[in-house]
Amino acid sequence: MAGDADVLPQHPDDLRQYCLHLLTELHDHQQVIAKLSHELALFRRYLYGRRSEKLDPGQLLLEFASWVQAMTAAPAAPPEADAPTPPRARPGHGRKPLPAFLPRQRVEHALPAAQCTCRACGAALVKIGEETSEQLDYQPASLFITEHVRFKYACHACEGTVVTSALPAQPIDKGRPGPGLLAQVITAKYADHLPLNRQVDIFARQDVHLARQTLCDWVGAAADLLVPLYRDLTASVLGGTVVHTDDTPVPVLDPERRATREGRLWVYVGDQTPADIVYDYTATRSRAGPGAFLGAFHGYLQADAYAGYDALYATGRVVEVGCWAHARRYFWDAKAADAARALPALGFIQQLYRVEADAKALTADARRALRMERAQPVLERFRPWLDEQADRVLPKSPIGEAVHYARAQWTALTRYVEDGALAIDNNASERALRRVAVGRKNWLFCGSDAGGRRAAILYSLVATCKEHRIDPWAYLRDVLARIPTHPDRRRAELLPRHWKAAPAADHE
Repeated sequence: MAGDADVLPQHPDDLRQYCLHLLTELHDHQQVIAKLSHELALFRRYLYGRRSEKLDPGQLLLEFASWVQAMTAAPAAPPEADAPTPPRARPGHGRKPLPAFLPRQRVEHALPAAQCTCRACGAALVKIGEETSEQLDYQPASLFITEHVRFKYACHACEGTVVTSALPAQPIDKGRPGPGLLAQVITAKYADHLPLNRQVDIFARQDVHLARQTLCDWVGAAADLLVPLYRDLTASVLGGTVVHTDDTPVPVLDPERRATREGRLWVYVGDQTPADIVYDYTATRSRAGPGAFLGAFHGYLQADAYAGYDALYATGRVVEVGCWAHARRYFWDAKAADAARALPALGFIQQLYRVEADAKALTADARRALRMERAQPVLERFRPWLDEQADRVLPKSPIGEAVHYARAQWTALTRYVEDGALAIDNNASERALRRVAVGRKNWLFCGSDAGGRRAAILYSLVATCKEHRIDPWAYLRDVLARIPTHPDRRRAELLPRHWKAAPAADHE
């Protein structure tokens, strides 16, 4: 930087060169300041602001009225679906009735004897009816002990033969937990995000004292028992034509380090409705993880722009599908630094999502036709706008990174228009990872890589149950009781998709 005046160059050419150097350095500092200001704004919004990326049309109207007039033109009427879809009924307001299946305890409130006399004439009052009001109450879940009594039989003739009746197969051989308790521990941790140490405290309040390591061993034994179902669930997901995937870090204890290291949980969401969901654990974020899991998959893979998937795309059997939610996030984050460019981009993307809102109830063929009619023209206007901005923005600026991401991913981002079975974004996998993110804030870390793999197995079954609107506890209690003796050839009956369809009497 410049010092005192007497040290400045005296020759005009040297002074000019020095000024150019200062301008270059000033420009670099301005870029750093802009980037740091952008990161600070993101951090403050993460801490204090709202997370929604919903765009307020008023922002466009205030600054870009000319853009809005072109972008909000009345869209053409969507093509009719193969079968008319009835309008969705809006949920009613007010207090909902309590479930009829809950047990009811009748508590009668009679008038005291002193008040059973008429104030007007002194005659005795006679009961002529009743008025009932309902109150929802709660009592803690109860633990109980099941005594398995096996009878012994002997031969009185020779007195040399003694036979004892067999004990039914148990989820954990010679273990104390019954299937209901195992299901409760698993559901509490992987569905309700209660770490094992908190469950220990909950059981202690009922005077049942269990060690955390004991619960950990139970969870591990249950996960090992459910491995065959996990493999069948994986085959179901990879047997479809579309898979959504994403990943999230999980801290893992390492005995060779003082601090935790970073493992990875990957999620894979199938294309059936409702979907099957599978998680996979890897010790690192290497491309070998998804490469091994998706080794036999043929079809569309909807994911972010992680370079680890490139080897799969290079095989030709896996086709990349981009995520407009990721692209939109780049422009949303750049809005604070360059609203003049970010808002028009968000306006384009908003139009694409409006098409999806109208196409949601349509068949795949009708959805593709609607996208070609209404979304394709928006994309044809959006791409030249991106190319024009690419020559005007700084590559390392927030808006520059947003423009670069959209242009680099353009083929993958626009592929959803070609097939009505594809989604506009990868939000299905992001929603599936949310339960891991919430749980991670509670259980904090995995105890080992083996613990991460067990978590992947149990998360898969719990998440799939929720997707199929099945109570995870009821499912796990039933499956853990049946799987030790269930024939392998009929194992598919225990998958959530088929278990839900079976008669209720089969699960009593």
